[in-house]
Order: sequence, then C-alpha cells, then structure tokens
Amino acid sequence: MKKFLAFLLVFPLQFIVAQIPAYYSSIDFSQSGIALKNQLATLITNTHDTPVTYDQVWTILQVSDLDPTNSTKVLLAYGYNDADGNIFNDRTRIKTNYGGSSGQWNREHTFAKSLGNPDLGTSGPGSDAHNLRSSDVDMNNDRGSKLFADGSGNAGTTGANWYPGDEWKGDCARIIMYMYLRYGLQCRPYYCAVGTTNTTDANMVNVLLDWNAEDAVSQLEKNRNDEIEDWQGNRNPFIDNPYIATKIWGGMLAEDTWGGLGLEADLESDFMLYPVPSNDHQIYVSHTGSVEINSIQIFNTAGQLISTYNLNSVMTTPVQISDIPSGTWIMNIQTEQGLLTKKIIIL
Repeated sequence: MKKFLAFLLVFPLQFIVAQIPAYYSSIDFSQSGIALKNQLATLITNTHDTPVTYDQVWTILQVSDLDPTNSTKVLLAYGYNDADGNIFNDRTRIKTNYGGSSGQWNREHTFAKSLGNPDLGTSGPGSDAHNLRSSDVDMNNDRGSKLFADGSGNAGTTGANWYPGDEWKGDCARIIMYMYLRYGLQCRPYYCAVGTTNTTDANMVNVLLDWNAEDAVSQLEKNRNDEIEDWQGNRNPFIDNPYIATKIWGGMLAEDTWGGLGLEADLESDFMLYPVPSNDHQIYVSHTGSVEINSIQIFNTAGQLISTYNLNSVMTTPVQISDIPSGTWIMNIQTEQGLLTKKIIIL
C-alpha cells in the first residue's frame, strides 16, 4: 500500500499500465461499480468448470497452502506463533498432519458454512477451494461461525465476533468478496462480517474494503490462486488485483497491481482539478463533457479515508469540494466510467 501511494505522489498525472492477464480478456475495465461486479461474477462462474469434492480439498490444500519458505508445512489461517509451545495458535504445521484431532489441521470455511443463506453445505459452494483454508483444529473450532469484525493484533474473539488477525484479514476479505461474486445472494458479505454497509452495494461491508487495502496480497494468496485455478478453472480477481474491489465498491484505496487497469489515462484528459495547490481549503472538479460522478473521497497519504462526498449526479458545472484540511491528499473520483485518482495539495 505504501509503495503504491508513493507512486501516486511522485507521478500524480502519469499511469503505467501493466499487462492485464489473459484470464480477464473478456472484462471491460472501463466499467466500474455493479456493472464491473456483474462482469466478473459471470467470468468466475463460467470458468469454474471443474467443481472439486470436499475430500479433494485435503489434497489441494497440501499444495495450495504450502508455506512459501518451507514446502513440508502448510500455513494455518489465523495462526501467529510457532515458538510459544501452544499448538492452538501455531502458524505452520506439517502438511500431512491433517484430520479432526487436536494438534492437527483441518479445512476452515472462511465464509462459514452456516452463515450462507442457504447453508453452504460440503458440496458446491461448501467445497469451493477458494473459500477453504488450512487451520488448526482447535483454532477453527474457536472461530466456529462467528462473524468477522474489526480489531488489531493476533486473531481471536472480539465481543461476540472474530478478528482474523493482522496477517490474515486481507486474505479473508478477498475470499469473502470472491464468494459474493461467485455465489451471489447466498453469500452476501454482511452475512459473515459486521460493520457499516457500503453505499454502492448494501450487501458489502466496508471493513472488508479496509482490510483489502491495509493487508497486501501475500505470496501464499498468489500461490493459492494459481493452484486452485489448476483444479477448478477459475480465479479470485481480488487476489490478482485488490484495486478491483475499489473500482466496484469504493472505500479505502487498495493497491492497483496492474498500474491503472488501462482506464485512468482516458479519464485524465477529461477532468481538471483547480486550483492545485489550493490556499482556501477547497478544490473545484471540472469535466469537459457530461459524466455522472457517484462520489468523491479524500484519503490521507497512508490510505485512510478522511471524508466522502456522495454526489450521484451528472456533472454539468464544476463541483466544489470544501473544508479540506491543509496537507497533501489523495482524491478518489468514482464515476460511471471508472475511477480516477489524483493528488491534491491544500496550503
């Protein structure tokens, strides 16, 4: 995240577009919001051509969840310490030591089975390997079907809910987003996470967008995405590029691992922000044509959301954004055509 923001600050008006993987060749990334969500949902559903069984998941996880630093072990979801003598919170375990007994690892449904409506079961959505993680048996039981909620530090209960831990919160968020796209209303994010709901999509919970931005994609997630594609045929788009979540739902600015998704350069020529820098705590946003702006968000340089201006109107005159504190900020302009990110300076 910090690396991405540094890029924005140094090159606010330039965009480097990386090659978008061929898997996404059918996706029109000039779209955003629900239109983009629906495209991706169709893609990951149509390419999910080889559903796996619940038993097969044991075999898959022994490869997909391998510790990138030790191929004899799997990484355990929610785990955090191998050195304290407490197997409950182990971070790794020998990959062949799986089952249902204490000290073994088993299959954790990130989107808990019973939280789906209807229940996910152990086939179809209940055996989707993208949703299943290796986890200590007792840690898994402790999580049970508690809803995810915000917190800090290591995994554990927070009130009646469950915080997945600083290392795993982004992983969980991206899995829940995948499950929502793949299985629709059966896996609404608010079924398994608590927090404020999203203004673009009332089924989304904003804490998941925060976690997606705050916890960068790990090598484990990348390895899982590749291995599970080999088995099932489909991928988790939010692992390939966390910024896709920002394009769909807004919220905290996530890293764009593809460098602009090929659309900001098109929007760039149509928008103008002035004055920059500003000395009266306001910025005007102008557009050369007619475009609907859904919202404008202000982030600090650490990626934290400072304020939101919900517009949902066609721009025919410059929009005045007022009461911006002094400092350097990132302005996120969500439009019907896509998302544009700009640096602004308030003196």
